[in-house]
Amino acid sequence: MIKTQLPPRGEGQKNVLRLTCEPLKTVRVGMIGLGVRATKAINRFMYLDGVEIKALCDIIPSNIELSQSILFNYNHKKADEYTDKEGWKLLCQRPDIDLVYISTDWLTHAPMAVYAMQQGKHVALEVPAATTLAECWQLVDTAEQTQRHCMMLENCCYDSFELNTLHMAQQGVFGEILHVEGAYIHDLRERVLSNEFGKRHPSNWQTMYNVQHTGNPYPTHGLGPVCQLLNIHRGDKMNYLVSMSTKQYGMKQYAQEKFGPDSLEASLDYRLGDMNSTLIRTQKGKTILVQHNISNPRPYTRIHLINGSNGYAQKYPVERIALYPDSENVLNEKQMSELLQKYEHPFLKKMGRKAIEICGERARDFLMDYRLIYCLQNGLPLDQDVYDAVEWSCLVELTEMSVLNGSMPVEIPDFTRGDWDKVQELSFAE
Repeated sequence: MIKTQLPPRGEGQKNVLRLTCEPLKTVRVGMIGLGVRATKAINRFMYLDGVEIKALCDIIPSNIELSQSILFNYNHKKADEYTDKEGWKLLCQRPDIDLVYISTDWLTHAPMAVYAMQQGKHVALEVPAATTLAECWQLVDTAEQTQRHCMMLENCCYDSFELNTLHMAQQGVFGEILHVEGAYIHDLRERVLSNEFGKRHPSNWQTMYNVQHTGNPYPTHGLGPVCQLLNIHRGDKMNYLVSMSTKQYGMKQYAQEKFGPDSLEASLDYRLGDMNSTLIRTQKGKTILVQHNISNPRPYTRIHLINGSNGYAQKYPVERIALYPDSENVLNEKQMSELLQKYEHPFLKKMGRKAIEICGERARDFLMDYRLIYCLQNGLPLDQDVYDAVEWSCLVELTEMSVLNGSMPVEIPDFTRGDWDKVQELSFAE
């Protein structure tokens, strides 16, 4: 097994399990990176009371203009602007900002989050939170040193089926959960080989990541919700993983067909295998299967499968639940509807309709932002903490290590440094 380091907790640091901070009547926000995700977030913030967008940062002026237009359309004050490459640091230094919301490229998430926390700010950052183990530890250490919140914006934890089946699991409907599965399978070849405006962009950062890395570079959408089911670092922990990838084929094939065999895109040596499958074993003997594939023509799926001693559930390709003793037959449509209504998650009961009205099928995004702001305003622990962020993100490097070493088992660090069982079971503050 490939061992990983467990650096000691620094002097003056303490864990941030169930961290509470001073309530913020008004949450003053600075936005760094104003692409599609960030502008949609700004739209969502317009429906939340007690939120002020104080500053905007992006190196593309048109992105700032679009964001300002959203504020204008909702009768909000114009935000201050930062367009220089180092402008994000000035934004983080402002005393009138409480939350820094980071929606830049993967490689800049962790450095920006670390700097923001060092300036006394809470942080919400897009997925993955980090791409290396070193960055994971930097996020943990900084959160523990500063006692600031660091939440990864894993919106899939707020989707309705995930929330309802989590609530069912917490009520014992599935018995003891023994095995779970999650994935990110989504044919993204066109998007990877273009920019966010759909134009050809062969050297963009995401293309180059596919050239430079293998393993599972985007594990959190599938992994996050199933880790919540298993109470990871809340009574259990992930011990080690084994990861295997197919050869690379789909990205180069697409590039050749789309741009021609002599194109720059077709000449690139893509290292990322088309399908990556990773198995994880936990301290309590549970297993997790996580998959990643963005290079083949398959329908979108995050799988979200629950295998318990008393029942089974799976979200994709269709929502299915089967319960013991009639476990050979899945519930019919009426039975499913009644069961999901009976165990409707409190978040959905409280804000589900409003979330759908505002975001439609992306209601999970509004629920995520609503919960983030609600907890900050009320001085409550966030739904996801820094340990969630790094546990779900560390697979980026660990899966690559396993793949490059003949699928050798790789140890998953205990980022809580022994505190993984100090909190028993996941709970959401109210």
